[in-house]
Amino acid sequence: MHSFKDLSGFCYLRLRILPLMRTFVLLSLVGCPALAGSCIPPPRPFVPRDPKVATEFMDILRHDFELYFRDIQNYFRCLDEERARAFDEAREVSEEYGRFLGSLHQ
Repeated sequence: MHSFKDLSGFCYLRLRILPLMRTFVLLSLVGCPALAGSCIPPPRPFVPRDPKVATEFMDILRHDFELYFRDIQNYFRCLDEERARAFDEAREVSEEYGRFLGSLHQ
């Protein structure tokens, strides 16, 4: 037989934690604007120091560099879009602040 404390802990887990975990999993699969707005730079491609290894894996390395150049362009676009969004938001907040200050003086 379980004590009330044990059941309340289980209920807390079932009622609070599991729905949060489900939400996190869904958001990570589906995505959302708040999460999509963060720009993450691509990792730099690895270049082996040994020329023999570089020659052996030349096709893979070339592909890694091509992916990097594609992804860095997407990253730059993301930064440009985020800058524009932040600028618009700052303008809106500034206007709201002006209206707020104006309402205090009436």
